[in-house]
Amino acid sequence: MVAVYNKELLSWYLITLKLREKLQNADTSDQPDHHHHHHQSNLQIPSEPLQVVVNGEVKRQEDLQIQSPANPQESEWIIAIKEKLEQASNDDVAGSWSKICIYRIPHFLRDDQGLGDDKAYIPQVVSIGPYHRLKRRLHPMERHKWRALHYMLKRKRQSIKLYIEAMQELEDRVRACYEGPLTLTSNEFVEMLVLDGCFILEFFRGYTEGFENLGYERNDPIFAMRGMMYSIRRDMMMIENQIPLFVLDKLILLQLGDVNQKSIVAELAIIFFDPLSPIDEPLTARQITKMKSSLHPKSVAFHPLSDQVGLHCLDVFRRSLLRKGPEAVPRHWFRKWSRRNLVADHRRTQLIHCVTDLKESGIKFKKRKTDRFWDIKFKNGVFHIPRLLVHDGTKSLFLNLVAFEQSHLDCTNDITAYVVFMDNLIDSAQDVNYLHYCGILEHWLGNDAEVADMFNHLCQEVVFDINDSYLSKVSEEVNSYYDHRWNAWRASLKHKYFYNPWAVISFLAAVFLLLLTAGQTFYSVFSYYKPPNL
Repeated sequence: MVAVYNKELLSWYLITLKLREKLQNADTSDQPDHHHHHHQSNLQIPSEPLQVVVNGEVKRQEDLQIQSPANPQESEWIIAIKEKLEQASNDDVAGSWSKICIYRIPHFLRDDQGLGDDKAYIPQVVSIGPYHRLKRRLHPMERHKWRALHYMLKRKRQSIKLYIEAMQELEDRVRACYEGPLTLTSNEFVEMLVLDGCFILEFFRGYTEGFENLGYERNDPIFAMRGMMYSIRRDMMMIENQIPLFVLDKLILLQLGDVNQKSIVAELAIIFFDPLSPIDEPLTARQITKMKSSLHPKSVAFHPLSDQVGLHCLDVFRRSLLRKGPEAVPRHWFRKWSRRNLVADHRRTQLIHCVTDLKESGIKFKKRKTDRFWDIKFKNGVFHIPRLLVHDGTKSLFLNLVAFEQSHLDCTNDITAYVVFMDNLIDSAQDVNYLHYCGILEHWLGNDAEVADMFNHLCQEVVFDINDSYLSKVSEEVNSYYDHRWNAWRASLKHKYFYNPWAVISFLAAVFLLLLTAGQTFYSVFSYYKPPNL
């Protein structure tokens, strides 16, 4: 008896049996006996009965059909397809898409034209989280992370085991926050959470309380008020460089003990990232004092986020920029992908005309005194726009905020709407220059052309619904005013003849001379037809 477990071996065995049967029939009829034995010896067919194990059942030779397989490669192909479908089913069941809040930059937002946008998404100094952990150029910062952890444990006189066990309890919950599979082992992942989380908290607390008060030297190469601080702050604002906020909340709870205070980490993050704000009015000393007081257990702290819970540092900063702004209404998939509402074509995202065109139609621009850079108003032909500060980190900040709004379903598109709106307003360096003249736009870049180029590239390939924007009503009012011909004529008249007092005097003098000439002509014609009676 021979037991065959391999399907290919079984196929060849059955073919061999069929060949032997044909040879035996041929030898019996036409060939002598010695040839018959010769063929038998060459084939080397075992004389024992064959038993085949199929799906766990033992079948004998006579129960099987002796035929060659139709197509072995096709069978393997079908098996591979079934395996992929099974994997897709497992991913759909095991993966909870609603928990993802830290995303990879979508490929359509990547830099395909060499414009340098990739640097706005990829950290240059420090890696936070798993996505860029193995980048070689970021390795020098790892030893400073270990220094931060050492200082923290020494200052608190705590054991590292306390933090490791806390992060092990959160591991599954944290992994669910990241998009895509992670290759880190359990130990590596927990180590990363402890190391990166404590590193972030040391920066937050050091920036607020003073690094020297935390035990760092005044000339520390990293933990000091130096130029490196700006690069680290910028990297920590990138969408791919985040860890969940509840991890930081847990770590600071272990450091400070039982603190009856909500959103401590969020408040510290707002202080730390405030220099990146595009608002030209930083936090007041009173606000910072209230935030600092949150580190004391019995204090009542400043709450810029009210009852909202941030997802990570980028989300916290976004919420702080939009404080008291438009209500965050969760979007739904059918709304997001509806062909009727969704506009992916950049030509259809034109909300308003550029500054130069609007100015020619008689629209005026004035700076609005507010700390909400997104709060734009239009009334009686006057655009009231808050002051915006553009610096070296503004491009990276806006690109990552837009990428987050493009990826995360449960947030509004308010930053995207503002960026698209400003992109429509600014087409050239002349537009930037006029906004600067009006006090609306301040920048620290090389020239006005760089600012115009920055805004013109912020919204490339961005999917934006023009009907789902808090600025849609303002755009309608502006366009209605712009399309009224009388406003354009009046503006043209004012631009040509009333642009200064001397022009007004010249215009009035010309009108007066014109009236005198008309009067003289009238009396001349009148006297010709009706001469005076003498």
